[in-house]
Amino acid sequence: MEKFSFKNQLEKLVRNPENHSYLLAVSGGADSMVLASLFQCLGFTYQVAHINYRLRGEDSDLDQKTVQDFCEKNHVPFHLYQVSEKDKKPENSIQLWAREIRYSFFREIREQENLEFLVTAHHLNDQLETFIINLSKASGINGLSGIPADRNNVLRPLLHFSKKEIYEYAEENGIHFREDLSNKKNDYLRNKIRNEIVPGLLETNEHFLENFKKSSSYLNQTRDFVEKQIAEIENKITLFNPEHKILSKDKLSKESAFVQFEILKKYGFDQEEEIPKIFSSENGSSFFSKDYQLIINRDELIFINKDKKQETVHEILLAENFDFSKNQMSISLENTIENIEGINNSFEWYFDAAKLQFPLRLRKQQDGDEFYPAGFSGKKKVSKFFRDEKLSILARPKIWILCDSNNSVLGIIPFRQDRRYANDEKTQRILKILMKRKNEI
Repeated sequence: MEKFSFKNQLEKLVRNPENHSYLLAVSGGADSMVLASLFQCLGFTYQVAHINYRLRGEDSDLDQKTVQDFCEKNHVPFHLYQVSEKDKKPENSIQLWAREIRYSFFREIREQENLEFLVTAHHLNDQLETFIINLSKASGINGLSGIPADRNNVLRPLLHFSKKEIYEYAEENGIHFREDLSNKKNDYLRNKIRNEIVPGLLETNEHFLENFKKSSSYLNQTRDFVEKQIAEIENKITLFNPEHKILSKDKLSKESAFVQFEILKKYGFDQEEEIPKIFSSENGSSFFSKDYQLIINRDELIFINKDKKQETVHEILLAENFDFSKNQMSISLENTIENIEGINNSFEWYFDAAKLQFPLRLRKQQDGDEFYPAGFSGKKKVSKFFRDEKLSILARPKIWILCDSNNSVLGIIPFRQDRRYANDEKTQRILKILMKRKNEI
């Protein structure tokens, strides 16, 4: 291993690496101290972040000192996070807890210091351990592809180098590092694989690790090809909508179970046994993942990102009273409510002011709403009116209901007013409510 071979690997991940800035995650172990030394030798712009978990007493403090001394010697900005009681160390899943802490800290420092990339010191042996762990979890091609070398601005330029090569480089260049003796214990699955399984595999073939590197490369190429094909299929079955992701339910149902799973899992629906229920569910059914709500709307699968749901106004005061100095009063809604895409939003309604109970207001649909639509006999529930008009599930929450102080429905904007309150030959004072398309104004 040489600094130039390292630079070549880094150049595969980022063009002109000397023109970028980096945050290095440095624990004090051989791999991360070699990483820091390589960046120093190459003259790159970088800063260092270290976590002191305080799990190993004095050893944890000595790890911190090793990293801190390196930074002071080389005039490198050093960022330290010391775990305290407020971090609430769990009884179980300490590794997941530690990972969450460090990546949250790294993200914070990157944003604070305006650094482009986070760089970690994962190497080829880490990749092999991850492969074996994921193999035992039936994690599919994504899991078997292992640790990504470049994803979400996290770079891992040492993935092509073995632990042996890294130790040899440290010895040849006099790089001081610390050994984490807890890695010798088999308390965790990764340690057990590292200490017991991997040595046995390496003994089976002197080229085992090199062959594994090639196999890992083939798997990554296969994964990239599959992801590209899945993206093309998803694009073909995507129905245009400016607000939400909408897929054709019929077209997706005709794809293989593998394609269905690969597309739906992107939105958090990754339970294979649940996927057939999505295609057999009735119109209006909903499914929920951590980040998305999936709504079945006839031949549409509508994915609504929960984080992007905006708080909406559910009531607007329209008119507190009628101006009785006039025989006709007009209220225009152009600047009050937004047009709904795909619907003719223009209308003009005329009401008998004497039949209305002020104030008037706009609100969204409520359970039990009903009205007497003009041009029809009898009354109708608003929910049925929506269905009869074939309004999509996404459009319904955007529809405004005009009502009076008694909460009586005066009309469903922009479709129909209630005929009971319309003006007639006996009307003396008229209230006109209207809305025009923007190009009609």
